[in-house]
Amino acid sequence: MKKIKLFLITINLVLVGGYFLNSVKLKEQTLSQGKLLLLQLAPVDPRSLMQGDYMVLNYAVNNELPDNIPSKGYVIFEKDSTANYKPILFTEQFQQIPNHQIILKYTHQPNDWNNGRIKLGAESYFFEEGQADKFAEAVFGGLKVDEKGNSILVGLYDKNKIQIE
Repeated sequence: MKKIKLFLITINLVLVGGYFLNSVKLKEQTLSQGKLLLLQLAPVDPRSLMQGDYMVLNYAVNNELPDNIPSKGYVIFEKDSTANYKPILFTEQFQQIPNHQIILKYTHQPNDWNNGRIKLGAESYFFEEGQADKFAEAVFGGLKVDEKGNSILVGLYDKNKIQIE
């Protein structure tokens, strides 16, 4: 009986470890092969903008939401004439897009705590204590996005689209 329990525990540990390692591998692939999407930041309630060593992020795309978007789905971005990415379509289904566009997963709950904003998977940015003044100059949030719409926040960028270090 002890051998069976030990075997089951070992199998579970191997499965959990394999799942974890695969997740890390997928995130690393997104970082190395994903497209950089710079989304313009929008102001947040100043009382919650800076709290200690993190910044709450709000994206300007939230100011351009059409009525009755799906509760979860994908938003397709395309560069405009000013070389900024703008949302052109909100859709429930994943779709293949041209190479010059970027597709990003989102969730949306109009009556929840976030005032109806869409969640893009990166709603806060953490930085070293005492660095708030430097990051207060951020104009863009930089996301690396893979071909399936998964994203990772890679940093904040200034008005010249240079990453703030």
